[in-house]
Amino acid sequence: MNGMNDRQRARRRFLRSGIGGAVALIVPTRRAAAASDVRTLAFRNLHTGEFVRATYWAAGRYVREGLSQIDRLLRDHRTNAVHPIDRRLLALLDDLHDRLDTREAFEVISGYRSPASNAMLASTTGGVSPTSLHVSGMAVDIRIPGRPLPTLRNAAEALRAGGVGYYPDSDFVHVDVGRVRYWSHPA
Repeated sequence: MNGMNDRQRARRRFLRSGIGGAVALIVPTRRAAAASDVRTLAFRNLHTGEFVRATYWAAGRYVREGLSQIDRLLRDHRTNAVHPIDRRLLALLDDLHDRLDTREAFEVISGYRSPASNAMLASTTGGVSPTSLHVSGMAVDIRIPGRPLPTLRNAAEALRAGGVGYYPDSDFVHVDVGRVRYWSHPA
């Protein structure tokens, strides 16, 4: 607190403690808020027809059963291989729901992809990266009923939580928890 006299320092400390104390009375602590927070996501896999609404976070911790249900639904539908979905991706999807003010199920075009499925798609389909984050459970291709694709894309980009790919011809938006970047296909 360079340049301040003792009186100014004392006043600043008083104000800080007073404001901090008042805020503590009004706003629950982060730990208390996190402990009471319940996070639920719903998905419809468009390839298998399966639906799940699963609570993946409650009472301050991940819910193993909910995570397993989500991992299973987002499996590679070509090989049935199941892989853990990155928890940051679930948080990003939860944030998307909040930003779009919806609890509609995400329609899933592609979740986890086995290395073999991804290699096949990369060699036969435009817009599929040979090093896709789908292989690590860090990406999902989605749409949301009742929300236009550009709205979903804009909401995902505004979160700045990872990559966002816009595929209007294929009717989906890709979101991942890699580095922040944006693209459209066809470009």
